[in-house]
Amino acid sequence: MKLLFSSLLMAGLSEAFIIPQQTQRFTSSPLFISSAGRTKDEIDLELSSGRLMEGGHVIDFSAVKGESRAEAALAQARRQVLSNPDGVASVGSTGIIGINDEVIKEVGHDLGSFVDAQTVQNIASYMRYKAPLGYFAGQETITPFSQTQVQQFESILRKAYVESGEVTSAFAKTFYLGTQLLPEDAREAIWAIYVWCRRTDEIVDAPRQNDDEMLPELSTWEIRLENLWEKGAVEDVFDLCLLDVRIKYPNLPITPFVDMIRGMLMDVPDLGQDRYESFDELHLYCYRVAGTVGLMSMPIFGCAKGYNEDVAREPALSLGVAFQLTNILRDVGEDAAQRGRIYLPRDDMERFGVTEEQIMARRIDDNYRQMMKFQIERARKYYDRARRGVFMLAEESRLPVQSSLDAYGKILTKIEENGYDSLNTRAYVGKWEKLSIIPFSWYRTQEISKALALPGDRPFEETI
Repeated sequence: MKLLFSSLLMAGLSEAFIIPQQTQRFTSSPLFISSAGRTKDEIDLELSSGRLMEGGHVIDFSAVKGESRAEAALAQARRQVLSNPDGVASVGSTGIIGINDEVIKEVGHDLGSFVDAQTVQNIASYMRYKAPLGYFAGQETITPFSQTQVQQFESILRKAYVESGEVTSAFAKTFYLGTQLLPEDAREAIWAIYVWCRRTDEIVDAPRQNDDEMLPELSTWEIRLENLWEKGAVEDVFDLCLLDVRIKYPNLPITPFVDMIRGMLMDVPDLGQDRYESFDELHLYCYRVAGTVGLMSMPIFGCAKGYNEDVAREPALSLGVAFQLTNILRDVGEDAAQRGRIYLPRDDMERFGVTEEQIMARRIDDNYRQMMKFQIERARKYYDRARRGVFMLAEESRLPVQSSLDAYGKILTKIEENGYDSLNTRAYVGKWEKLSIIPFSWYRTQEISKALALPGDRPFEETI
């Protein structure tokens, strides 16, 4: 999975942002037989369930789950987990699912080793006790813990948040920079959500000796999510952070978390997809692995007066499309060489005369450059759509989101500066360059920017 905060909707309208009819339904391209484990009928069933949002550019695939071999396999794995809950999930040397040796290496030190399992459960019990009555099934109504123990619990939770921030910084530097501009509670909440997403990603993408463990582990992860939401149950110290967020933000829905697990399922070998026939198919993937992050974040960011999450939903999903397309365009060569995946829509490749063999051989030509120009322009239109949503956010959240939007969008400029070679060269925006963007991001959050755009920015009314 290409994790981060997913685009033309119709394959036949891929040359421009044309607004289709609200009743339009989406199907996969008939030009190719869908690769890997998902059949054309399975894909079409899910695509037809998407809801075209106002403006005609974004499909909301929230809670879309069609019948498929992958779903059947995940259900079978669920039955296996429930019949043997102690012997399924592989947690590696750390004892914490999704926090493997590769994650520890990237962060630079052990994670979650500062607390024992019983103390984790004691902290969770105290947190459930503090939650409003009726918040969780079977919730504690009395607490046996002393004030000294409670102070220890709070210290451990703070440490868990610090390590969550370290994971975020190690794997998502641009995103982390944006979180530094948030108030403390919101910053820590976003870190907790990111770590949950990171761990979800590791279940599918981390190196493993036995792929047979992948589905049981993914099913275990989904069951744990459900138990945390319904019962306040946790398994490890990083779950405590998400439980804390769950309590502090009662409007935080479980649906985007479940949908992200469906995004992971799309990357499972032999059941998911490693090729995408049309942009419609890619749009579904972008929603599940990136648009979901925007929906998870909205309750934390909050909305400005006169707006609500329903209104802000379309820009949030647009930003997910934009971020994920940027990831994909930046990592074309890496995905092909290291994972055997090509996320670029096949009908776009055919239109521009780009072949899979060319991508696997990392061979750049004018056809590839022209295709990349088109893909970059598509992504930028989603950034423009997302920018409208910044003014819908609570004031303290606008600069963090705008700065992340600007810094990540800069990757597209770097691809251009690299001669559109995303097969051999990874586009990179340095720390100081990201910091230099912040004053411009601040200006874009001010009302005056709607009337007086910065040089190179599209007028605000054109993004509507």
